[in-house]
Amino acid sequence: MSVPATKEELLQAIQTNYSKLHKELENIPDDRAAVRELEGHAKDTVMSVNNLLSYLIGWGELVLKWNEKKAHNQPADFPETGYKWNELGRLAQKFYEDYREDDYRILKQKLDKTVTDITTLIESKTDEELYGEGWYEKWTLGRMIQFNTASPYKNATGRIRKWIRMENVQKAAE
Repeated sequence: MSVPATKEELLQAIQTNYSKLHKELENIPDDRAAVRELEGHAKDTVMSVNNLLSYLIGWGELVLKWNEKKAHNQPADFPETGYKWNELGRLAQKFYEDYREDDYRILKQKLDKTVTDITTLIESKTDEELYGEGWYEKWTLGRMIQFNTASPYKNATGRIRKWIRMENVQKAAE
Protein backbone atom coordinates (compact mmCIF):
# COMPACT_ATOMS: atom_id res chain seq x y z
CA MET A 1 0.00 0.00 0.00
CA SER A 2 1.33 3.42 -0.88
CA VAL A 3 1.67 6.27 1.60
CA PRO A 4 -1.76 7.76 2.28
CA ALA A 5 -2.29 11.24 0.85
CA THR A 6 -6.00 11.73 1.57
CA LYS A 7 -8.33 11.27 4.49
CA GLU A 8 -9.94 8.20 2.90
CA GLU A 9 -6.56 6.61 2.15
CA LEU A 10 -5.44 7.20 5.74
CA LEU A 11 -8.61 5.68 7.15
CA GLN A 12 -8.23 2.72 4.79
CA ALA A 13 -4.56 2.18 5.76
CA ILE A 14 -5.40 2.20 9.46
CA GLN A 15 -8.40 -0.09 9.00
CA THR A 16 -6.49 -2.55 6.80
CA ASN A 17 -3.37 -2.71 8.94
CA TYR A 18 -5.24 -2.80 12.23
CA SER A 19 -7.60 -5.53 11.09
CA LYS A 20 -4.59 -7.71 10.14
CA LEU A 21 -2.99 -7.02 13.51
CA HIS A 22 -6.26 -7.68 15.35
CA LYS A 23 -6.59 -11.05 13.61
CA GLU A 24 -3.10 -12.05 14.75
CA LEU A 25 -3.78 -10.88 18.31
CA GLU A 26 -6.89 -13.06 18.50
CA ASN A 27 -4.71 -16.11 17.84
CA ILE A 28 -2.34 -15.53 20.74
CA PRO A 29 -3.11 -17.45 23.92
CA ASP A 30 -3.46 -15.16 26.93
CA ASP A 31 -0.77 -17.06 28.82
CA ARG A 32 1.82 -16.33 26.10
CA ALA A 33 1.14 -12.58 25.83
CA ALA A 34 3.32 -11.64 28.81
CA VAL A 35 6.29 -13.82 27.79
CA ARG A 36 9.22 -11.70 26.60
CA GLU A 37 10.21 -13.35 23.31
CA LEU A 38 9.64 -10.75 20.59
CA GLU A 39 12.39 -8.54 19.19
CA GLY A 40 12.27 -5.34 21.21
CA HIS A 41 12.00 -1.72 20.13
CA ALA A 42 15.50 -0.90 21.37
CA LYS A 43 18.56 -2.67 20.00
CA ASP A 44 19.35 -6.02 21.62
CA THR A 45 16.16 -6.09 23.71
CA VAL A 46 13.20 -8.41 23.88
CA MET A 47 9.60 -7.65 24.69
CA SER A 48 6.27 -9.37 25.19
CA VAL A 49 3.13 -9.05 23.12
CA ASN A 50 1.77 -7.03 26.06
CA ASN A 51 4.74 -4.65 25.70
CA LEU A 52 4.04 -4.35 21.98
CA LEU A 53 0.41 -3.45 22.66
CA SER A 54 1.52 -0.94 25.29
CA TYR A 55 3.80 0.65 22.71
CA LEU A 56 0.98 0.94 20.16
CA ILE A 57 -1.40 2.36 22.76
CA GLY A 58 1.24 4.82 23.95
CA TRP A 59 1.89 6.20 20.47
CA GLY A 60 -1.82 6.38 19.71
CA GLU A 61 -2.44 8.29 22.94
CA LEU A 62 0.38 10.69 22.02
CA VAL A 63 -1.25 11.40 18.65
CA LEU A 64 -4.49 12.23 20.46
CA LYS A 65 -2.65 14.35 23.05
CA TRP A 66 -0.75 16.31 20.40
CA ASN A 67 -3.95 17.05 18.54
CA GLU A 68 -5.80 18.07 21.70
CA LYS A 69 -2.99 20.48 22.66
CA LYS A 70 -2.82 22.00 19.20
CA ALA A 71 -6.62 22.30 19.03
CA HIS A 72 -6.44 24.47 22.17
CA ASN A 73 -3.45 26.48 20.91
CA GLN A 74 -1.23 24.94 23.56
CA PRO A 75 2.31 23.80 22.84
CA ALA A 76 2.73 20.06 22.33
CA ASP A 77 5.96 18.38 23.31
CA PHE A 78 7.21 16.15 20.51
CA PRO A 79 7.54 13.29 20.87
CA GLU A 80 6.64 13.46 24.58
CA THR A 81 7.47 15.64 27.56
CA GLY A 82 10.95 14.71 28.78
CA TYR A 83 11.89 12.72 25.64
CA LYS A 84 13.72 13.58 22.45
CA TRP A 85 13.32 11.90 19.07
CA ASN A 86 16.64 10.11 19.59
CA GLU A 87 15.30 8.54 22.82
CA LEU A 88 12.51 6.44 21.35
CA GLY A 89 13.83 3.25 22.97
CA ARG A 90 13.52 4.93 26.36
CA LEU A 91 10.05 6.17 25.44
CA ALA A 92 9.06 2.60 24.50
CA GLN A 93 10.17 1.50 27.97
CA LYS A 94 7.94 4.22 29.46
CA PHE A 95 4.96 2.88 27.51
CA TYR A 96 5.68 -0.66 28.76
CA GLU A 97 5.70 0.67 32.32
CA ASP A 98 2.56 2.80 31.82
CA TYR A 99 0.50 -0.29 31.02
CA ARG A 100 2.42 -2.87 33.07
CA GLU A 101 -0.56 -3.65 35.33
CA ASP A 102 -2.95 -4.36 32.44
CA ASP A 103 -3.48 -7.92 31.27
CA TYR A 104 -3.66 -8.99 27.63
CA ARG A 105 -7.44 -8.68 27.33
CA ILE A 106 -7.44 -5.16 28.81
CA LEU A 107 -4.58 -4.10 26.53
CA LYS A 108 -6.48 -5.32 23.46
CA GLN A 109 -9.54 -3.34 24.61
CA LYS A 110 -7.44 -0.22 25.19
CA LEU A 111 -5.85 -0.54 21.77
CA ASP A 112 -9.28 -0.96 20.17
CA LYS A 113 -10.44 2.22 21.93
CA THR A 114 -7.33 4.14 20.87
CA VAL A 115 -7.85 3.10 17.24
CA THR A 116 -11.51 4.13 17.45
CA ASP A 117 -10.56 7.51 18.94
CA ILE A 118 -7.96 8.13 16.24
CA THR A 119 -10.44 7.15 13.54
CA THR A 120 -12.95 9.60 15.03
CA LEU A 121 -10.27 12.30 15.02
CA ILE A 122 -9.47 11.67 11.35
CA GLU A 123 -13.14 11.65 10.40
CA SER A 124 -13.52 15.08 12.03
CA LYS A 125 -10.81 16.56 9.78
CA THR A 126 -10.83 17.62 6.15
CA ASP A 127 -8.26 16.55 3.57
CA GLU A 128 -6.88 20.09 3.81
CA GLU A 129 -6.46 19.84 7.59
CA LEU A 130 -4.82 16.43 7.29
CA TYR A 131 -2.59 16.99 4.25
CA GLY A 132 -2.75 20.62 3.17
CA GLU A 133 -0.10 22.16 5.40
CA GLY A 134 2.75 21.39 7.74
CA TRP A 135 1.52 20.40 11.18
CA TYR A 136 4.78 19.47 12.89
CA GLU A 137 7.88 20.80 11.21
CA LYS A 138 7.62 19.55 7.61
CA TRP A 139 5.11 16.80 8.38
CA THR A 140 1.37 17.08 7.87
CA LEU A 141 -1.10 15.89 10.48
CA GLY A 142 -2.04 12.99 8.24
CA ARG A 143 1.57 11.83 7.99
CA MET A 144 2.11 12.19 11.75
CA ILE A 145 -0.97 10.03 12.34
CA GLN A 146 0.15 7.47 9.77
CA PHE A 147 3.68 7.32 11.24
CA ASN A 148 2.20 6.43 14.61
CA THR A 149 -0.73 4.19 13.67
CA ALA A 150 -0.94 2.43 10.30
CA SER A 151 2.80 1.93 9.92
CA PRO A 152 3.41 0.57 13.44
CA TYR A 153 0.35 -1.71 13.12
CA LYS A 154 1.87 -3.23 10.00
CA ASN A 155 5.25 -3.57 11.72
CA ALA A 156 3.64 -5.16 14.78
CA THR A 157 1.80 -7.70 12.61
CA GLY A 158 5.10 -8.72 11.04
CA ARG A 159 6.81 -9.05 14.44
CA ILE A 160 3.99 -11.22 15.76
CA ARG A 161 3.89 -13.45 12.69
CA LYS A 162 7.66 -13.95 12.90
CA TRP A 163 7.42 -14.78 16.61
CA ILE A 164 4.57 -17.24 16.05
CA ARG A 165 6.64 -19.06 13.40
CA MET A 166 9.90 -19.02 15.35
CA GLU A 167 8.42 -19.99 18.71
CA ASN A 168 5.79 -22.35 17.29
CA VAL A 169 3.11 -20.53 19.25
CA GLN A 170 -0.06 -22.59 19.36
CA LYS A 171 -3.16 -20.62 18.47
CA ALA A 172 -5.59 -19.66 21.18
CA ALA A 173 -8.58 -21.92 21.59
CA GLU A 174 -11.54 -20.76 19.56
